[in-house]
Amino acid sequence: MAESVNGLYKAEPVHRRGRWRGLDDLEMATLEWVDWFDRPRLHSTLGYVQSSEHEAACYGSAVPALAGTQQNGSP
Repeated sequence: MAESVNGLYKAEPVHRRGRWRGLDDLEMATLEWVDWFDRPRLHSTLGYVQSSEHEAACYGSAVPALAGTQQNGSP
């Protein structure tokens, strides 16, 4: 799966946008791509909805403070 993400990254922002003026330009393009990949992109495994919409449907409008933690009764 990691190879698939690396391939998408190289195909989308790196090769498609052409020559880079410097490392800072490539870094900004990488940050923009990661933000798009994580947020507004429609996810096929989530029924073609955004991850934020899927989380809102699962948790309501707010994520519980202890989401993802285990409670075993000890302090």
